[in-house]
Amino acid sequence: MTPGEELLFCALGGSGEIGMNVNLYGCRGHWLMVDLGLTFADPGYPGIDLILPDLSFIEHQQDRLAGIILSHGHEDHIGALPYLAHDLKVPLYATPFTAALIAGKLEEEGLSGHVELNVIERQGSVELGPFKIRFVALAHSIPEGNGLLIETPHGRVFHTGDWKIDETPVLAQPSSSETLKAIGDAGVLALVCDSTNAFQEEPSGSEAGVRDGLREQVAKARGRVLITTFASNAARLDTIGKVAIETGRQVCVAGRSLDRILRVARATGYLFDFPPPVSFEEAMRLPKDEVLIVATGGQGEPRAALGRIATDSHELKLGNGDTVIFSSKIIPGNEVSIGKIMDALSDLGVLIVTERQAHVHVSGHPGRPELAAMYEWIRPEIIVPVHGEARHLAEQARFALARGIPKAVLQKNGDVIRLAPGEAKKIDEVRVGRLVLDGDMILPADGSTITERRRIGVNGLITVALPVGRDGSLAGSPHIRPFGVPVEEDREDFIADAADSASRAFDRGSDEDKTREAVRLAVRRCATAWTGKKPLVEVMLIRVD
Repeated sequence: MTPGEELLFCALGGSGEIGMNVNLYGCRGHWLMVDLGLTFADPGYPGIDLILPDLSFIEHQQDRLAGIILSHGHEDHIGALPYLAHDLKVPLYATPFTAALIAGKLEEEGLSGHVELNVIERQGSVELGPFKIRFVALAHSIPEGNGLLIETPHGRVFHTGDWKIDETPVLAQPSSSETLKAIGDAGVLALVCDSTNAFQEEPSGSEAGVRDGLREQVAKARGRVLITTFASNAARLDTIGKVAIETGRQVCVAGRSLDRILRVARATGYLFDFPPPVSFEEAMRLPKDEVLIVATGGQGEPRAALGRIATDSHELKLGNGDTVIFSSKIIPGNEVSIGKIMDALSDLGVLIVTERQAHVHVSGHPGRPELAAMYEWIRPEIIVPVHGEARHLAEQARFALARGIPKAVLQKNGDVIRLAPGEAKKIDEVRVGRLVLDGDMILPADGSTITERRRIGVNGLITVALPVGRDGSLAGSPHIRPFGVPVEEDREDFIADAADSASRAFDRGSDEDKTREAVRLAVRRCATAWTGKKPLVEVMLIRVD
């Protein structure tokens, strides 16, 4: 569909899920994209690490896409750019820190110079088609979190991005309540707002409070201390650096993403006073009570630094009496993998501290008091909840209506919402979905590759090779190889039975396709009789002299 004399909103990701944020605004024949993020795969996608949004809808009319505005530098807002931005062939716009992160990603994929990246000054603005976009600084857990004030011929939209209220932010200076009130005074048609913590009754809290909590835990520790947090949480890195200095410990950084964030932060005016990190070798030579390790892997990623340390496959070692502090929230879905790493650390004699035991983390998203304050400042005619699962969106809608917002529009990925003119409502639905990054290939998440991989993972695979002579008869015994089929000690007996089943199903009078299918079904029935499973069976006819 093509937007006409109207203002449209459509999420291609991030509505009905936490992560993979992609939002479109449409007006007068043009589309504007806000953010292009990814999400991380769960065990339901075997062999997959990254999941990308399906942009088919906008790819089919990319000549109408005016540009991509990036609100901030978290992976769920910029992570898909290296894989999808080049095909869209439109310019990107971001403030300096976010732009530097994007530039690094594009360089890694060999796209430097192939994707136009425009750096917008902090609090700056840009005009794209019928849209005028102003970057409005908001506190978050990464430098240069921005809300976006989008002016259109049909009214103004305030798109919050990820945000919170923090009266004592560690990095940068977010907008004041006076700035936000002034935006509201000028009139706002719609507030498109982060819903992540819509059920949280308390404010998210200040980063300054975390500093006190971390300092207390580090000060009382007697061995090595490791703090794990999101690499992109530059404010937390600043806090950790100060805690290290205050407790007389030297910092060691473990994780390439942490190295990258520190490098980009310093290049764009942040973290200048972060203490110079020591090497892994130096950290292991120092007295245990004089080192503080910062490591990635707090979400249970087995290949990240913490996972490798926990399994004793890293240069950095932890042992009895050492402490690991999880200075991050457990993302839903990661509980099992995080638990495995915690168990491995416990086996080493490590003391584990999480936000349940001490004040070592605050969220970067608004709780209900912060949402209420934003409503009072902005005073929109319409609330459009985004960035959350269905229950988060619905709860924010209820909360906003109860706080006096006249209209709430619930939507999910793919819903096209007309915000103006007239009543705000859903008018259409477009294709959305997920893609997976599989090695170097981008594939449909529901395509045959992932479906087959799941089936193999559940039921196993059997290959059947049938030697066929010139006269079309079997020229020898079938060769059977089971993979992941639970036969174990009975393997040889099973193979003999499956080979016999294949031989009896072979019909020299049938065409090849019918023969393959008959053999496939016979071998699968044999496997089911032995195991109760229905493995994939691949049959090959091999011509022999």
